Amino acid sequence: VQLVESGGGSVQAGGSLRLSCVASGFADSRYCVGWFRQAPGKEREAVGSVGTDGTTTYADSMKGRVTISQDNAKRTMYLHMNSLKSEDTAMYYCAADSAFGGRWFAESVYEYWGQGTQVTVSS
Repeated sequence: VQLVESGGGSVQAGGSLRLSCVASGFADSRYCVGWFRQAPGKEREAVGSVGTDGTTTYADSMKGRVTISQDNAKRTMYLHMNSLKSEDTAMYYCAADSAFGGRWFAESVYEYWGQGTQVTVSS
């Protein structure tokens, strides 16, 4: 199983970015995906997730500013971010597993991780 993120970059505050996560190696298309981020000197935190049934959940800190979507045919998940703030600067990761049992926010439930893509927001 491999997850590859892309789409990060530098953007000014108030701007938008769309991150992509391409999954390969899963036996079928039924897996759940979480997005996480880690800012310098801080712990990794959950941003949001999409379950096997397509249900999306978002962290309160990002709610209203992020949307997760997916293209099953391309096995690609997207993290759309808008109204970006300097505090959104972080490495963003996607993670996947067959199920997260309702604990979408916990790193430990995800077996597979991408290498991350850097997002830098300047004010």
